[in-house]
Amino acid sequence: MSKIKVIKKDGTVEDFNMDKIYKAIEKSAQRVMKHLKEDEKPWIKASILENISGKNSIPVKDIHLYVEKILSKLDDEIAKSYKDYRNYKTSFVSMLDNVYQESQKIRYIGDKENSNSDSTLVSTKRSLIYSVLNKEMYKKFFLTVEEIEAIKKGYIYIHDMNARLDSINCCLADVGTILKDGFEMGNIWYNEPKTLDVAFDVLGDIIFSMSSQQYGGFTVPEVDTLLKPYAEKSYLIYKNEFFQIADKFYVSREDNIIEKAEEYAIEKLWRDMEQGFQGIEYKLNTVGSSRGDYSFVTFTFGLGKTTFEKMLSKTCLRVRRKGQGKRGFKKPVLFPKLVFLYDEKLHGEGKELGDVFDEAVKCSQSSMYPDFLSLTGDGYVPDIYKEYGKIISPMGCRAFLSPYYERGEIEPLDSEDTPIFTGRANLGVISLHLPMIYAKAKRESKNFYDVLDYYLEIIRGLHLRTYDYLAEMKASTNPLGFCEGGFYKGNLKPDDKIEPVIKSFTLSFGITALNELQQIHNQKSLVQDGEFALEVMEYIKSKVEEFKRQDGKLYAIYGSPAESLCSKQVQQFRKEFGIIKNVSDREYVSNSFHCHVSEDINPIQKQDLEKRFWSYFNGGKIQYVKYPISYNFEAIKSLVRRAMELGFYEGVNLSLSYCNECGYEELNMDTCPQCGSNDLTKIDRMNGYLSYSRVKGESRLNDGKMAEIRDRVSM
Repeated sequence: MSKIKVIKKDGTVEDFNMDKIYKAIEKSAQRVMKHLKEDEKPWIKASILENISGKNSIPVKDIHLYVEKILSKLDDEIAKSYKDYRNYKTSFVSMLDNVYQESQKIRYIGDKENSNSDSTLVSTKRSLIYSVLNKEMYKKFFLTVEEIEAIKKGYIYIHDMNARLDSINCCLADVGTILKDGFEMGNIWYNEPKTLDVAFDVLGDIIFSMSSQQYGGFTVPEVDTLLKPYAEKSYLIYKNEFFQIADKFYVSREDNIIEKAEEYAIEKLWRDMEQGFQGIEYKLNTVGSSRGDYSFVTFTFGLGKTTFEKMLSKTCLRVRRKGQGKRGFKKPVLFPKLVFLYDEKLHGEGKELGDVFDEAVKCSQSSMYPDFLSLTGDGYVPDIYKEYGKIISPMGCRAFLSPYYERGEIEPLDSEDTPIFTGRANLGVISLHLPMIYAKAKRESKNFYDVLDYYLEIIRGLHLRTYDYLAEMKASTNPLGFCEGGFYKGNLKPDDKIEPVIKSFTLSFGITALNELQQIHNQKSLVQDGEFALEVMEYIKSKVEEFKRQDGKLYAIYGSPAESLCSKQVQQFRKEFGIIKNVSDREYVSNSFHCHVSEDINPIQKQDLEKRFWSYFNGGKIQYVKYPISYNFEAIKSLVRRAMELGFYEGVNLSLSYCNECGYEELNMDTCPQCGSNDLTKIDRMNGYLSYSRVKGESRLNDGKMAEIRDRVSM
């Protein structure tokens, strides 16, 4: 057979080589998670030789056709993969051209897809360009034709395509387990901190290391309780320090020396706490992660009843309220996002932690954080707290974990089985574009729910494949999480597969534009009606519960926070179905189940209207209203308390504005009334989190989100 020559595409000639064909087939099989069996090779070889016998030379394209024909008899999936693979050069040229075009935009224009990424920085540009390549490779090698069509048209949206196969999504890190008795990071052993100031430093190191190995939000739950043991250690050290000084300089001990020692230790602790939280704020708002953005970190707190826990909670709030910056130009930072855990029995009027709650409201009225999470109202999160005493802290801007039980896993084994939340995470979100699905069903004269089922099944299949893919990853990809106890059951060896750990992680079905769905159905908004939207959510809930039982996976429904997606979905809808009033005539769609931002309703009306949808979105939800009350402490406090009674995760929404020329601050200004400057820094609520809508006069947000901010009345 060596006499047969193969004429390649470029006109060069080489000897026929059967091993090259085997390798090409093997690669094609691997792409569809299969392998070529050894006993199949002789048959393949004989079939090919039968087709080329008697020829002195043969074009390579003819050989490819023979191989395709032979493989179609063997395995359709491998045959299709081979056909796609053999055209890889042409498709790669096209793909790399797209990457090049996008990289040029990033280098010279910037990127506004993620408001927490400063695309003017070289390090961020590099990360964004890598993300573009990763996204293209994900689409080319992981998605099916049907899935590509669904995302291209816009019926579904796969969040974070650039990172989904690298790592996990949002998490509740078990930092306490990592710290206890010490841990290894970067081949260096960290001893457990012996003082509070060291604990703050190590906490920062852990946050940067773990959050860099994932995408999405990174939450340190109950940070007041977490840091309490280290505050106690420092307190004892400072008391002993005072006694040593007293012994050295006083001839005789005074009667109140113990009281003075305690005063000295407490004063030093206040200072350590203030410097510790300041240091965390500086780190998280100035040092970008390896992903190219600022680590999206959340601290939850507020339930601690001991002296040190209360001190930690109050200090965290006071540092945020004071702001960072030079004298006369201080402004609140964005990270960590703060979430106050509210228990009516502890934080109600006259209760033992009422003073801590007051501090939280004061902080919110000047910096929009903390958000407030009800543990004693109605709903999923309060119910878990009341039954088990377990707190489901939010991850990132709004994600919540489904229960995972110690013994029964997805369902409790018995009445004694308890759920685990800390140390768990998400594995990604894929969102439905419901107005587009509705419009498609109408255009094709199909039942809406039949079309919806098709896209629900696509998302389900993607989640299952993503889970299987990530399950094969090694624990060394995130050592603090998978090896040092940062995740539940995260005590694996570096070479172990992570499947035992990610069994407890959640996969989410996202929802956007519920208001626009109601509009396209009967030309009414969620404020005017909402019944069809509720019907659809009831249907989706039942389907997701069915998938959960059948697949044994923790599926959840997530109210998607549409940042860049809010304008992308409008563009996709217009391309398919044109401009429809109150559906696609604005530059953005509504987030999840929220009333349209332009609705002229008051905060109480908005709370009541959105309460209808609250129970459907246990995988991720937040309620927020625009407070038209400036810095009225009592008014904000009463509205927050009302939200807590309703069981909400509540965000205070103001529009903070600061003049960079004279330091003047005022709500929602576009020109400084004091000096006339347009050089402003503005902080607005992006979705469930805060972001800079203007930095030194320029916006980091996309045009769709800026249009939404301009239209805000009730948000």
